[in-house]
Amino acid sequence: MSEVLEVAGRKLASRLIIGTGKYETYEQNAKAAEAAGVEMVTVAVRRVNLTDTDKPLLVDYLDPKKYVYLPNTAGCFTADEAIRTLRLAREAGGWDLVKLEVLADKKTLYPDMEETLRAAKLLIEDGFEVMVYCSDDPVYARKLEDAGCCAIMPLGSLIGSGLGIINPVNIRLIVEQSSVPVIVDAGVGTASDAAAAMELGCDGVLMNTAIAEAKDPILMASAMKHAVIAGREAYLAGRMPKKRYADPSSPLAGLI
Repeated sequence: MSEVLEVAGRKLASRLIIGTGKYETYEQNAKAAEAAGVEMVTVAVRRVNLTDTDKPLLVDYLDPKKYVYLPNTAGCFTADEAIRTLRLAREAGGWDLVKLEVLADKKTLYPDMEETLRAAKLLIEDGFEVMVYCSDDPVYARKLEDAGCCAIMPLGSLIGSGLGIINPVNIRLIVEQSSVPVIVDAGVGTASDAAAAMELGCDGVLMNTAIAEAKDPILMASAMKHAVIAGREAYLAGRMPKKRYADPSSPLAGLI
């Protein structure tokens, strides 16, 4: 597509972002990224090996010169943990565009919105450009944008659940009120979920488990690429109105 996704001044032709966790190997992860046609990958700073040369390094498979690395705070449950993690990421790789997530509990991995907002404000004051994982709450989404976040990333459903978009009304409300990109993050299970998110008007979709835990991750990555494109084009085209009764494709007037 000719249009691009622009986040904090970075222009991306692909509106799909994938993670770097749960894959069997970094090689499989790299093949999935290629099949998905992505330009940005998320990196869990606390879990992915970026510096230990005695073990396989992610950067040897996903070239930081080819892909925009998006360090994230997966596994952080307080604002202080998240801030410390991202400061370490900046020291290690010079990254200032980051994905913030502060989780409330280990069972649901639902975001703690009070801590998320606090962390976002402090990180932005510290010079970070913050893409933020949040609940599908339009009120908090507005607060995060007002705080200076460069992208709002509401969950489709719980992380790793594959339940799809469980609250499309709220996602659409967030899209309508936001002046920064809205990227559905978490819960996508299959290609139709990605297309549905894009048809709601979202600017992009971020996923990890849906590809990494598919029976064929490379084929699923390709499917997700096409789903995101199709969903975006359908949104731009404008769907036909839903009707209560049949409406024939050929007019009834003038029939013999």
